[in-house]
Amino acid sequence: MEIRHLITFQTIVNKGSYTEAAYILGYTQSTITAHMQALEQEIGGELFTYKNRNLHLTTLGKELIPLSEDLLSTHEQIKNMRNNNKVSGVLRIAAPESLTISKLGPIIKEYSMRFPDVKLILTNGTCGQNQNDLMSGRVDIAFMLYPEIKPEKCIHYVLCEEKIVLVGNKEGPQHFNEIKSNSSNHFFITNEEGCSFRTIFERQLIKHDIKDLQTMELWSIGAIKQMIMNGLGFSVLPYITVKDEIESGKIRLLAHSETMESIYSHMLIKKKKWITPQIQAFTRLALASLSAK
Repeated sequence: MEIRHLITFQTIVNKGSYTEAAYILGYTQSTITAHMQALEQEIGGELFTYKNRNLHLTTLGKELIPLSEDLLSTHEQIKNMRNNNKVSGVLRIAAPESLTISKLGPIIKEYSMRFPDVKLILTNGTCGQNQNDLMSGRVDIAFMLYPEIKPEKCIHYVLCEEKIVLVGNKEGPQHFNEIKSNSSNHFFITNEEGCSFRTIFERQLIKHDIKDLQTMELWSIGAIKQMIMNGLGFSVLPYITVKDEIESGKIRLLAHSETMESIYSHMLIKKKKWITPQIQAFTRLALASLSAK
């Protein structure tokens, strides 16, 4: 059994196909296949199978994932024994857009200045997607905005409570009750399905049997705020993302009597035998910065 075979296996798991793994690793597809055949022969069973032309892990393949991760983590630690004090390599972070634009910018800037040898890759996704990317190995650190959670197989930091607010046009309704009584004339302007604060608010809509509300899905919080300022509807957003517009009078807070769940910012790191120096450095910086807010 060779380390490169395990690296190939993990890359296939992360990318979901032999073709993508070959592209990432710079191998031909026949080489990828040969690696998997050698690994399967060593283990004594199939690791992947095809169902309806889609690649799936076998039970044996699923059992191999945590063992392979531990071996590769140990291998990485051995490679870095002479550079234990050097922070370098790649750091992949996933975060919701709301936290990216409101809190992560200064942290990432300072991290890049302190550790210029680290290539930092930041992606935005829904909270569920970010957690899935963490557990599948696509990212090293995941941020989430969510109610209280108890994730398994993760190092979990609860950062702080985030206030969620209803906001509307400065010349529009002042209370959400006005919208509820005439819901067909107001757009609920929001981002994609799966967003935690959208989900929490939609539970309130179901509770009050509000069915006629039109939904406008947009690609960014900046676009949502612009549509609100244009008078097209209202939204539910973390207060920190609309603080400047509220204080400058460009949009207004909507009073409401809804009871929504408390929501918190979270930072997750997958549990491993060895946490890389670049992850440790970012974690220290993020906790120092966000705990001071």
